[in-house]
Amino acid sequence: MSPGPLRKDYDLVIVGAGVLGLFTAHHLAQKMDPRRILVVDRGFLSYGASGRNGGGVRQQWETLPTVRLAKESVAAYRRFPVEFGFNPWFRQGGYLFLAFSTQEEEALRRVHATVRQEGLPIEWLSVPEVLQEVPALDPERLVGGSCLRSDGVIFPFPVLWGLYRSLRRAGVEVLTRTEVVGIDRAGGRVSGVRTSAGAVQVRSVVNAAGGWSRDISALAGLSTVNAPTRHEIMATEPLKAFLGPMIVTLRKGLYFSQSMRGEVIGGINLPHPKGGAGSMPSSLEFLREYARELTTLVPRLSSVRVLRSWAGFYDDTPDGLPIIGEDPRLHGFVHANGFGGHGFMLAPAAGPRVARTVLGERTDLDPALFSPSRFLTEGGPRTVEGIQLG
Repeated sequence: MSPGPLRKDYDLVIVGAGVLGLFTAHHLAQKMDPRRILVVDRGFLSYGASGRNGGGVRQQWETLPTVRLAKESVAAYRRFPVEFGFNPWFRQGGYLFLAFSTQEEEALRRVHATVRQEGLPIEWLSVPEVLQEVPALDPERLVGGSCLRSDGVIFPFPVLWGLYRSLRRAGVEVLTRTEVVGIDRAGGRVSGVRTSAGAVQVRSVVNAAGGWSRDISALAGLSTVNAPTRHEIMATEPLKAFLGPMIVTLRKGLYFSQSMRGEVIGGINLPHPKGGAGSMPSSLEFLREYARELTTLVPRLSSVRVLRSWAGFYDDTPDGLPIIGEDPRLHGFVHANGFGGHGFMLAPAAGPRVARTVLGERTDLDPALFSPSRFLTEGGPRTVEGIQLG
């Protein structure tokens, strides 16, 4: 456990030292006294989803505001090595979504229409064009694919290291292995945060705790609709390069890419029950299901050995969109959670908007899509983001 906070009071506590919490702190440190910002995390720097994801960064979404956030994030990740001095090896080999039915093709065509509104050069590939792109695929029942070549894969750890080092140089305090055990309120607003390393007075809290964000909200007396769902990933032994883009299928949520070391890395959607974010074990069920789907699509991988597997938590919302904004029930309590499995994709664009919310500034986020208030009104949210995989 960390020795404890250096001060008794701060302007802001950010709960969660994942990619979104760190990006938020980075932007706030440029507009307020960085010594008045405290970031706390219950684990080590890459303990949560920011250190357990597949590294995918895509701009293919059903909702235009999400496409815009993703486009901004891609530009930020391209600048990252120059801005932070760490190279996250952002490889823009593209994302290739495969359709195996007319219904899936229709869904991807709707995504095309949305992505094109933002001026991105998304392509529809025929079956021969898909096979020219990835000859190793089995074309059985394949009807085509959606490809955006500026999508890509990033190595998550240098992003965390770069942000952390930048924050420490600026004077922001980051405490790892420090658990939040209570959030105090007085007069309808946040007044303090109690941690396993000590208590501090504070005016604002950002809940960027990912799979644990519902628990953090509960500590403040707030019920929320987002819930953690365990998700598993695996990596194979290194292979000779054969795959350029990230491959994603709609039918079972299979996704996989090939790393610079040659490993095939990916996951698949399994019906894990939603619940508390406890332990994160991998399972034989996952290995069997993933191997079955992967080798059906790429038969040449049937004899490849598994190198390792791991698990983490998605932070899911009913409408598939994140929760960004101040909670109307508690002044000073700002949500930056509910990103499902896509926090790393959207954090560079979401971070500055969370920062502006903390500072009381307006953002360009539509409250009907992103505000926590959307789940507190009669009828609930009316827009759903359906591309919740890969």
